[in-house]
Amino acid sequence: MSDIDARLAALGISLPEPVAPAANYVPFVITGTQVFISGQVSIGPDGLVAGTLGQDIGIEEGQAAARLCAINLISQLNVACGGDLSRVTRVVKLGGFVSAEPGFTHIPQVINGCSDLMVEVFGDIGRHARSAVSCPVLPLGALVEIDGIFEIE
Repeated sequence: MSDIDARLAALGISLPEPVAPAANYVPFVITGTQVFISGQVSIGPDGLVAGTLGQDIGIEEGQAAARLCAINLISQLNVACGGDLSRVTRVVKLGGFVSAEPGFTHIPQVINGCSDLMVEVFGDIGRHARSAVSCPVLPLGALVEIDGIFEIE
């Protein structure tokens, strides 16, 4: 068991089957030593987490939704790495999108739900560059969508 697998287990995280693309794209692309993972929405064992931040959902629920996106990113990354997450040498960049009402300004705090898990799972190599933006609606009505760039051996 790799250190990353042990951290996932200690956090009580079992990686789900990766979510299949919802349109005409692939879940990830590997080019050189980088893996570009398509946006992963806030879907978990209980289904899609949908809504609008600041309207019917608060920061803590948004952070939990972003954490689901992180788990889905790691699941796709696991497939890209042939089941060996120890190949990951860096979480390079995350791009976070949150469905939010116009006056909701706590977008970075919501995306921290994903960023924090990346550091918990990958340690120092989990620290990354990031963008965090709001939009009026996301695909399928999802609350959060996050894409990522990772470096692998």
